[in-house]
This record gives sequence, C-alpha cells and structure tokens, in this order.
Amino acid sequence: MEHVSPVLLSPLLLLSSLSLLVAQGEADLLMEACCTDGHQMATQHRDCSLPYATESKECRMVQEQCCHNQLEELYCTTGINLANEQDGCAAPRGDNTSLEAMFVKRCCHCCLLGREAQAQAQSCEPNLMLGYQCGLVFRACCVRGQESTELAPGDVGDPQENAKIAVAEEEQEDPYLNDRCRGGGPCKQQCRDTGNEVVCSCFVGYQLMSDGVSCEDVNECITGSHSCRLGETCINTVGSFRCQRESSCGTGYELTEDNDCKDIDECENGIHNCPPDFICQNTLGSFRCRPKLHCKSGFIQDALGTCIDINECLSISAPCPVGQTCINTEGSYTCQKNVPNCGRGYHLNEEGTRCVDVDECAPPAEPCGPGHRCLNSPGSFRCDCKAGYYFDGISRTCVDINECQRYPGHLCGHKCENTPGSYHCSCSVGFRLSVDGRSCEDVNECLSSPCSQECANVYGSYQCYCRRGYQLSDLDGVTCEDIDECALPTGGHICSYRCINIPGSFQCSCPSAGYRLAPNGRNCQDIDECVTGIHNCSVNETCFNIQGGFRCLSFECPKNYRRSGDTRCERLPCHENPECPKLPLRITYYHLSFPTNIQVPAVVFRMGPSSTVPGDSMQLAITSGNEEGFFTTRKVNTHSGVVALTRPIPEPRDLLLTVQMDLHRHGTVSSFVAKLYIFVSAEL
Repeated sequence: MEHVSPVLLSPLLLLSSLSLLVAQGEADLLMEACCTDGHQMATQHRDCSLPYATESKECRMVQEQCCHNQLEELYCTTGINLANEQDGCAAPRGDNTSLEAMFVKRCCHCCLLGREAQAQAQSCEPNLMLGYQCGLVFRACCVRGQESTELAPGDVGDPQENAKIAVAEEEQEDPYLNDRCRGGGPCKQQCRDTGNEVVCSCFVGYQLMSDGVSCEDVNECITGSHSCRLGETCINTVGSFRCQRESSCGTGYELTEDNDCKDIDECENGIHNCPPDFICQNTLGSFRCRPKLHCKSGFIQDALGTCIDINECLSISAPCPVGQTCINTEGSYTCQKNVPNCGRGYHLNEEGTRCVDVDECAPPAEPCGPGHRCLNSPGSFRCDCKAGYYFDGISRTCVDINECQRYPGHLCGHKCENTPGSYHCSCSVGFRLSVDGRSCEDVNECLSSPCSQECANVYGSYQCYCRRGYQLSDLDGVTCEDIDECALPTGGHICSYRCINIPGSFQCSCPSAGYRLAPNGRNCQDIDECVTGIHNCSVNETCFNIQGGFRCLSFECPKNYRRSGDTRCERLPCHENPECPKLPLRITYYHLSFPTNIQVPAVVFRMGPSSTVPGDSMQLAITSGNEEGFFTTRKVNTHSGVVALTRPIPEPRDLLLTVQMDLHRHGTVSSFVAKLYIFVSAEL
C-alpha cells in the first residue's frame, strides 16, 4: 500500500493533496471482524471475561464492548419472551442474584406493564418515571399487543410463529429500541438521540459541563439570574436559590411572608401604654399619646396633660415689625418700638429704626478743597487724588503716576505706554489686544487662507503644510507641489507590478489578463478562472488554475488499465500475459503549480505506502521529464521518499514528470507511478 502527501511550500505555492491508497477499506473490515468475534463469544459462552486470541489491544477493546452489548440484548430479549409465554417473571434456573437474572426480570416486568396498558386500551407512550430503557420495552410490548389484537377472528396460523413475526416487525418499526439514549445513554440527566448524534441536556438550575455529558449546579447569585430585590442577599442552593433580607425590620415593624417590613399598629393591637386621659395615635414604627383635654389659645399641653404658656417670641419667626422688640406675656405677646442712640458720623434713618452713615463728601460740600477727591468711609471720610495721580506733600498738588515704570511687566502683556492719569497697552506682530485692554491674544492668520492647501496656526504666527502626496515648496513655503511616488528610491516596491503617478497619490496596475488588483490596492491577485467560470475548457476536460492563467486537463488510461477515479488508473488482471506483471499496479495523475522565483532546494512531492509492514523497502526514481535536471529524488526513510526542486526554473513553462516507486514486500516487487503535471508561472 502507498500514500502520497504533497508538501506546502509558500503562500504562492498551490499543491495537490491527493493520496495513493491501495486498500482503503482494510481498517473498517478489521473493526467489523473484531466486533463479530465479540458477538460470537457472548452468544456461545454468555461471558465476556474469557481471554481473547488476538494480540491487538484495539481489537480486544472492540471485542469486549461488542460482547457486553450483545449480552444485554440477549438477556432483555429472554425477559420479553418470558413475559409473552407466561404471566410470571420467574428467574431462569431459580437464580435471582446474577446479572442475567436481573436483566431478564426487569425486561419481563416492563413488558408485562406494556401488555397491561394495551389490554386496558391505554396509551402506549411510557411514563418517564419507568426509566428510559424500561420505557422502550414497555412501548414495544404495548404496540405488539395492539397489532396482535387486530387479527381477524378467522385467521389461522401457528401462534408461536405469529409471535416471532410480530417481534421481528416491531423491532423494525419501533425506532426507540435502537435509540442510543437507552438506559440514559452517556448523559447524567437528560438524553436525546437525534439520529446523527446523542445530545445531552440538564434540568432547570443546572448547566452542561465541558465534557458534554455531566451537569453542574448554576450559581444564580453569581450569574445575576436571580430575582432578589435591593436589601436582600441571594443564597445559592443546589438547582435553585433563595433570598434573605440583609437587615432586620427594627422596632415597630414585622417581617411578612414576602420578605417586606410591615408597620405594627400598636393602637389596634392594644400594646400601647397611653394613660386613660390620652388617645393612642399610630405612627410609622411607633405611636403617640394625644391628651383628651384641649388648651385655650396661647397655651399647649405638656407630657402630663397640663396647659403651659407658649413663648411666641421664640416659637414664631419675627412676630414684631422691623424696629420693634417682642415681649412675651401670659397667653400672648406685645411689641415695643426701639429708640437707637447714634454716635458721631451717623444719624437715624427716616423710619427712626436704625443708625446710618453720614456722607460727608456729598455735594455741595467740599471738605478736601478743590482739585482733590473726597472718599467717604463708615462714620468718617478722607482726602485723596484721582486715579493715576499721587499727592505731593511738598507742592501740595496731585502728580501723574508713571504706571509702566512703577509696575514693570505687571500691567500689560507685551508693551506699556504711560498716559496722563493712566497707561495704554499694545501688542507685538501676530497678536492683538484682548477685551481687558491689557492681555495679548494670538491672531489666527489661517482665517485669511494664506496657504495653498492646509494651514496650522501657531502662537504668534502660522505654518503651512500639504496633504498626503504633496510637499511644501522651498521657494515660498506656501505653495504645495505634487510628489511623484513612483520616481522615489522606494517607488519600485510600492506596487507589485506597475506604478502610475497621479496628482497627490499613485495607482498600481496588474497584467491585463489573469490578475486583478488586491483590496490593499498594491498587490496583484491571481484570478481563479476555474472558480469564476471564465475558462474555455470542454465538458470532457478539467480546469486547473495557475498563476496568471489556467490549463484544460484530461487524461486517458493506457492499455491494460481501467479508470478507478478522477485521476487514477488501475492495472487489469494479468491472466497469462507474461509482460503484464512488470507493469505498475496503479498510475495516478497530479497537478502542481509554483512561480519561477521559488526558493530552492524545495520539496514539492512526497510518495510512500499508506501503511507499512516490517521488512518493507522502497526505491523512488524519476523515469521521464527531467532531461534538464531541475528535479531529484531523495529517500527519507525505508518506506518514504520525496521529489525536490534543486535549481530554479528561469522561465514559465509546463513540465510532465513521471515518478515510479518500487515497493519490496515479502519478496515481491510492486510498482506505482505518479504523473506530475508541473506548471511554472511567471514572477510578478
């Protein structure tokens, strides 16, 4: 037997991954033979613990599993037949403890239940409480009973033979007997056989584990799927959860069944301590005792029910008008007018309620004399010069203050100029005076569009810059000129095939046929004409895509061969032809494609048997198509070899390489031939 696996070379290298299989079904036949031995051991010996003759570990495992399945089916069939033959379920040979007796008795009881359900005209669908396996037997016996009762009274036949026929038909019609979920299947909680696979699921409050079989509890408190309210703590339980209040309700409240706090009505329940002369009034969380006796206006009852005077001067906000003082009286209050005593520099206001300042500087009075400024203050005044002047004690006149010299760098942001009684601020080029008249703010020159493309304002000036694909002119620093990306030193690497300059950018192009531009706009992608359907291959030809084109391929098997696949020819029986045994057992066709710039040495093809036998050996040789010596063969081990490219192929061309493998096994030599169609495409 032989197996060929091509080697992946690079993202641009497309290789075939077909394999040469001489005996593809040997593994399935071996598995079926092992399982048949297990069935025979269960049928003949009724025991799966006997030693197995085979030395294969895998075969012994298959025999043991098939034997156990056959024993369970035989035991359950015995129990069903026992229920059909008699009404009791006595264990065979009086044995009640063995595994056989347990299976027989359980299947017998389940069958009797199904027959009884049919006799009482009940449904043949089993109750889930019976269990999965018992439910299958229950349904089979119930359905079988319905079919037996439908026979006409005049029908004549052997009862035992009819029973056997009914059992055979039921086994064919009832799909549940072959359900892989029988007995619960591999699942821990719930099992469903879809026909293609066994699907396990879990009860509410559980979730399926990573093994796809077991179930684990869902912690609703962590996953946030609980319904606990604010102030309640979630406590996880197996398969569910419960809510617990975080704090107690406190005095005067009781906890309800809904985990809420309800006010206790002490007055209605009679648990208050109000005296006889008081009336109980319920409040949230407590109660109040209100006296039955009512006091007259101006008085209020204390805790003992005595009427005491209310101090209106303290309890009422501003009971008297402005300028009057509140005096408390028994049951009421009085207001008394205030008479203030004002000092020097103050006098009473018109209402006579308070003292206000006297403005000595108010016209026409000039207490400081002409040329000076009078400044009023609470209870007095002072004399001073106007803003921007100071009083000279020698000349007794007001002299201008040079603020720019007295406070250098503190008054103006940039430039300061003194003026009579004040000063003036100005700014440097590129700035303008702010609204405060002192600070300088930057002027945004870009608003006047001084640049040909983009402008960036900077502090006190501006900077021109260009969009992508342009550069700033060295002459004026304002105009933007186009950059020829294709003429740059790295321009040859921008596009994989050809670069075309356009204003502000560039475009890449690909060959007119066989390629299209990639989504990145730079590389060229091969067009698969075979997939897109734009090839011109006939119905009898196969389209094979290569870089930048395609080939239409077809092959015919040579004489003494027959076609056994899309790319395979098998040798016909030799009979008495003496030359026939020398011909290869199989000829297989492969198609490879790679570019001219592939790195060498590179392995392009691997050939060898799919399975080996001790003592195997093989030889690999190129019999034709390697006249120029581009390829060579190399033996990897005793049963595998490769075809490698040893030197580059300089130009695009199509090659046909014939590779022959001679397999030596048990003294005989078998030959296998691989026809390699190699298409070398041009490098972009």
